Amino acid sequence: MRTSIASLSIALIAGAVQPLAYAPYGYPVLAVLSLAILFWLWDRAEPRSAAVTGFMFGLGMFGVGVSWVQISIHQFGLPMYSFSVAVTAAFVLILCLYPALCGYLAAKLMAPNRFLRIMCLYPAAWAGTELLRGWLFTGFPWLLVGYSQIDTPLSVFAPIVGVYGLGYITALVAAASVSLLRAERSWRAGAMVILGGIVVTVMALDSVRWTRVSGNPLTVAVIQGAVPQAVKWSPAYRQPSIDLYTQLSEPHWGKAMIIWPETAIPAFPDEVPETLKALTTKARDSATSLLVGMPSGDRTGNGEYFNSVVQLGAKSGRYDKHHLVPFGEYLPFDEWIRPLTSFLRIPMSDFSAGMDEQPLLLVNDHSIGVTICYEDAYADEVLRALPEAEVLVNVSNDAWFGDSIAPHQHLQIAQMRALESERYLIRATNTGISAIIDDRGRIVTVSKQFVSDVLSGKVIPRTGSTPVAKYGVLPTIALCLLLLSICGLSALRRPNS
Repeated sequence: MRTSIASLSIALIAGAVQPLAYAPYGYPVLAVLSLAILFWLWDRAEPRSAAVTGFMFGLGMFGVGVSWVQISIHQFGLPMYSFSVAVTAAFVLILCLYPALCGYLAAKLMAPNRFLRIMCLYPAAWAGTELLRGWLFTGFPWLLVGYSQIDTPLSVFAPIVGVYGLGYITALVAAASVSLLRAERSWRAGAMVILGGIVVTVMALDSVRWTRVSGNPLTVAVIQGAVPQAVKWSPAYRQPSIDLYTQLSEPHWGKAMIIWPETAIPAFPDEVPETLKALTTKARDSATSLLVGMPSGDRTGNGEYFNSVVQLGAKSGRYDKHHLVPFGEYLPFDEWIRPLTSFLRIPMSDFSAGMDEQPLLLVNDHSIGVTICYEDAYADEVLRALPEAEVLVNVSNDAWFGDSIAPHQHLQIAQMRALESERYLIRATNTGISAIIDDRGRIVTVSKQFVSDVLSGKVIPRTGSTPVAKYGVLPTIALCLLLLSICGLSALRRPNS
């Protein structure tokens, strides 16, 4: 069966609509609707047609949802639209291969009947390819369907199965919606049973808490300097930038914690020794822990240097970023690629990765789990600090993405990490969006973008582990592999079906 122009157009539109389910738009029902349309198009499709349909869905989804990549490439790469648009288009086309693979699997693998194919195979294939996208080639776990459900009743599943499992459940709801529209009475009855089971489970889980309070609230101040990315690394602007952060922090000494964002000090410790000495003294005298984003390590010769968060005050500590951004913080296959990318204007693009296991920072005897920038998009990077971490901190620099939808999407990702772990998460960014997020993933206070701002509030330390913190993505992987394997065996037994 050939794929019609109409079907491809519908798939493209459905994919383009899906990003509206995420921040900053916030129409989560569209995630279910767009997947339901895709699953409807896959029904009875041949493998090649289903793959092409999935590719067109991905073209709409990623073409709209991650178009902000072009901004950072244009501003900090080669400032030619022909180059930035071409690279962004290539990136989007690569991402389209994942829904294409999903469609191929959905059509190629068998099931005892069409109802079970839609209800069992399609959600498993979708969740499986999302898992693959979040892991392969260091992964790109952006626009995962589960993120769109952060403010819906389905969010109660996040502490149990995480964002990937929540994506599976969202896809299951979409598959059940398709079955409800079919003429077969047994299909509608089966779909109603599944949807009813999800509703009952949501109601049962609504009041369940997996963690508990572990101490008195900590007072915190989040400092957002809004230093423009264009001048951030200029030597002439270094001291004015530090002075700005110092001035904004002045009224908040005495709080348990003051947090400056990623590379708020755009210099190595040996370049600003007097500044660090003065800040350490001020923090110690005020009984405040100052967490500062800045590079650290040996920048001379063949030494390693890191993208770090440094703790100043009575207690000292440091966290070095572990999961680096390829082409932004390091170059894969550097020996061959570096000559081809010498025109890139990316400062500090040769960081070394921090160790897998690093000591947690201590603030008033409470353990603090720290991540830097893009790391919070990877659940395992955040959850590795649990159950010891009682509060989570993420420092970031979303100025790379300008005035686009990316900072809003990134904030929603941080909300999911807070919900999965049932921990307060403090997010400090250079130009916004900074926020304090509670243990249910709800935003307590939030900054505006591109203005100097200070967020002041309290965070409540919590202890204990959620199921997803204990077991990670293994249950979701096991479920997807089980369902896909069963369908694969059915295909082997019925080669002529």
